[in-house]
Amino acid sequence: MSILETLKPEFHSAFPRLASGKYIHFLMLRHSQSFPVFQTDGVLNTARTQAGANTKETISRLVMFKRKQTTPERLTGRELLRALELTSADETDKAKYCEYNGEKSCKHCPDCIIYGFAIGDSGSERSKVYSDSAFSLSPYETSHKSFTFNAPFEGGTMSEKGEMRSSINELDHILPEVTFPTVETLKDATLESFIYVLGNLLRTRRYGAQETRTGTVKNHIVGIAFTDGEIFSNLHFTQALYDASKSDLSAPIDTLCQRATEQIEPLLENEPVRKNQVIIGDKLTQLLGEVSAIYQDEDQLREMLQALYEQTTAYATTYGAMAKGKKKK
Repeated sequence: MSILETLKPEFHSAFPRLASGKYIHFLMLRHSQSFPVFQTDGVLNTARTQAGANTKETISRLVMFKRKQTTPERLTGRELLRALELTSADETDKAKYCEYNGEKSCKHCPDCIIYGFAIGDSGSERSKVYSDSAFSLSPYETSHKSFTFNAPFEGGTMSEKGEMRSSINELDHILPEVTFPTVETLKDATLESFIYVLGNLLRTRRYGAQETRTGTVKNHIVGIAFTDGEIFSNLHFTQALYDASKSDLSAPIDTLCQRATEQIEPLLENEPVRKNQVIIGDKLTQLLGEVSAIYQDEDQLREMLQALYEQTTAYATTYGAMAKGKKKK
């Protein structure tokens, strides 16, 4: 029997109207693969925090704000929904047209119902995906570098017809192989919405500003925990991994993943929640393989997303903003 089959009792058959205490936590290490830029007002986001749970010194850390995480993942999912013609970018297709973060959200597609939306008096839906700012494992001082860049003319030089262009600037970038331990939570899920959100995590590759030129990040899933409440924060996860790695913060990602996996059970033991299941190790590898196989098979993928689309539409017409609109009529 597949891992997904054994997990079915953990999921709802339809999205409930009220919270039911079913939480799924994706524990991961976001690992930079190029030179991403997570900034506000032109500078990298940083924060001073205690280094580890047991290491009392204070250090500066890079910060990956929550929207820097969920926005690229949402866009990855929305792209897939359009590719399979479940939603549309054509405004004339009123049944399927959905505008991201706009007045014309469809209010019923998987993205709208799972990740939420807000359209003033026209309705809103609270996100079922909980996220928070992530903090770099290593200190800010060893995790970034400033680069200069210019904007040459088409000929490839900084001069054209005797005129010199002076558009040379400097910008801080995060270095490759900087790690951001993260917990992302999905609440009150169906099996299909679980596969959709997990797929978005596995498929999203670019985060932060200038993502068409840089910003490659890989999400290494190290565990999935099914509980009846929220668990430890990103910062606490980071501090626990720092304590386990402080003698070698630049260890290979496989080593960091193993250390992070070893922290999951001890950290959960200190949380006031019931652990229904914690998936790590070989079982996790098998589960991720099953989910990847669905995404590699168009027929399976289309069937899964069609079922999810029907679930979110049923929820929207029964409890959501579309139900509110019906009542007004």
